[in-house]
Amino acid sequence: MSTYVLVHGAWHNGRCWERVVPLLTSAGHQVAAPSLTGYGDKAHLLGPEVGLDTHADDIVELITENDLTDVILVGHSYAGLVISSAANRIPERIAHLVYLDAMVPEDGENAVDVHPMTQALIDGAAQSGTGWRIPPMPELPPPLGLFGVTDPADVAWLRAMLSDQPALCLQQPVRLDNPATRTIPRTHIHCVADVPEGITRRPVPATQPNGSPAQVWELPTGHDCMITMPAELTELLLKLG
Repeated sequence: MSTYVLVHGAWHNGRCWERVVPLLTSAGHQVAAPSLTGYGDKAHLLGPEVGLDTHADDIVELITENDLTDVILVGHSYAGLVISSAANRIPERIAHLVYLDAMVPEDGENAVDVHPMTQALIDGAAQSGTGWRIPPMPELPPPLGLFGVTDPADVAWLRAMLSDQPALCLQQPVRLDNPATRTIPRTHIHCVADVPEGITRRPVPATQPNGSPAQVWELPTGHDCMITMPAELTELLLKLG
């Protein structure tokens, strides 16, 4: 039995994994898919002080308080920053890092460094009434849809779970100063269907930080593959368990 911790991206909450969790558990694995501070059942905690460090704390506390070990830690989109920060603090508990169509930072980088277009989101929030709230990305015409989701029923379900993202999440830097973090194996899963204009992906280096060859898999779907291709995503994740 393996332990999977699934971390949602910006604007989402833990419910986005509802189609993946039962597939992993039916295969005999332990799964946690928490909502980060400010989302889902923690929506009442949303505020300008919530940042990347807050979300890394969420994952570290989940893993340590439940005494989880050999964790396969999966981060979607923005959560690539979250899982990197969390793994830097508790590398001895992490068996594998999975960057699911995710931001992959270097030490000291924030979301803007990884995806410069996010600066426009921060600037927009600064000029808004609150100064810190970043609303979800809008739905685009097919085939782009809402985070790559185009089925009308799925779009409605997804839209109901989305909420604003604090700007601080995109501004705080990731710290990767623990040498043990570099020994953790990594897998990158890329969603390679239509990508919105302005979204670019850094090439994955041929060699992982631990010296092993890079492991990159692809899914022929949009960004929110846990909604559009849950079975295919689960099949890939099970290869790591």
